[in-house]
Amino acid sequence: MKKILIAGTNSGVGKTTISLGIMQALTKRNMKVQPYKVGPDYIDPSYHTFITGRNSRNLDSYMLDDEKLKYILNEASKDADISVIEGVMGLYDGLGINLDSCTSSYASKLLKAPVILVINAKAMAASAAAMVLGYKMLDENIKIGGVIVNNVKSKSHYEILKESIETYAKVEVLGYFPPNKEFSLESRHLGLVPSVEIDSLKVKFNNLADEIEKYIDIGRIIEISETENVESEFTLDEFIENNKVKDKSIAIAYDKAFNFYYRENIELLDKLGLKIKFFSPIKDKEVPEADYIYIGGGFPEIFCEELDKNEYMRNSIKKAHERNIPIYAECGGLMYLGENMLDNENKKYNMVGIFKGTSKMTSSLKRFGYCFGEAKEDTILAKKNQIIKGHEFHHSIFESNEPCAYIMRKERAGKIIDEWEGGYSKNNTLATYLHTHFYNNLECIENFLNRGIK
Repeated sequence: MKKILIAGTNSGVGKTTISLGIMQALTKRNMKVQPYKVGPDYIDPSYHTFITGRNSRNLDSYMLDDEKLKYILNEASKDADISVIEGVMGLYDGLGINLDSCTSSYASKLLKAPVILVINAKAMAASAAAMVLGYKMLDENIKIGGVIVNNVKSKSHYEILKESIETYAKVEVLGYFPPNKEFSLESRHLGLVPSVEIDSLKVKFNNLADEIEKYIDIGRIIEISETENVESEFTLDEFIENNKVKDKSIAIAYDKAFNFYYRENIELLDKLGLKIKFFSPIKDKEVPEADYIYIGGGFPEIFCEELDKNEYMRNSIKKAHERNIPIYAECGGLMYLGENMLDNENKKYNMVGIFKGTSKMTSSLKRFGYCFGEAKEDTILAKKNQIIKGHEFHHSIFESNEPCAYIMRKERAGKIIDEWEGGYSKNNTLATYLHTHFYNNLECIENFLNRGIK
């Protein structure tokens, strides 16, 4: 199996640009490229998917155990020519200081994927070798297959860097990339703007691939990627057989306001026999006739005027709730199901109104990071005291007097470092800021299916 993991020394080193360029270059060589992202990110994978034409997958070792991660890799890569995994933050950055807790380095060991390390070599010479040597030595079980030096303006500077790294760190240097503002991607408060909103992406990424080919040895990366297979003991067969439904459907919100979903979540619903009906809360007049409704995260605050204007859609979702159709909403979905939303200028817009309260944008991230929720009561996803792992990542708060359905906790090194209440449950509707991967707790999907109207 051909696979590589592209990691940075730290966030902001150019890892995403290099990863996207390599994916596009491989695709232009007529290779079937299966992309992945370490961690819970939704936005980088949207670019991966755009470039490769294959759904990018998240490899998140907080929500998923080792066997499930290996299962995802094997399932998605079985008809691919090469798998390209983009790391998260720096190579060894994860949950706390444990090098094997939610880090890119751990993913590389687990999945037997050699690391291509991206460093920012601006204004460096032999010190670059010290940096690479440190990353190589910190965990000697990591296979660093090669280094790419970023922000290097000249060939002569590159030659110095290459010689020093290969002499002192004994790691092959695969090329460099000069600074180029043309390939910077538009940003927003939660990171990169999702690919569904950007025009002329194809031209930009094709040009990026051409530049990558000029400076980086793609052929050598393909050679390095040839690695042994990994085997998984996890299977969905029994779960699907025991929970298969017939003649049922689920309406899933998907447009420029709502597009944060783990691909496996949607595929699992499909494998369980549900007919998937995508709809747009912005453009469509009403939610499709369905037995279940799923509204993911995204950027509803950017499109709150359009969501407000589509009163027919808002009323149809409210009526579905009143008919006791199970509705599950995450993050942006929670904001949409509230009464009102305030934009960045404090202008108020009407939302669905299932839950009393108002969403407000904040100047900083709230509840950022991995956490888990323990159900205070039965909800459509969890029985009382059941736990769901996930992550929160939002620039908003939902001000409400509605009772919360979950006790939320953040843990580090086995100790609870923060605790709060969150999530709202009313009849057959659950809305929460927590993003979760369904493989994390398959019982939750069993609970969800069982809440359908008989």
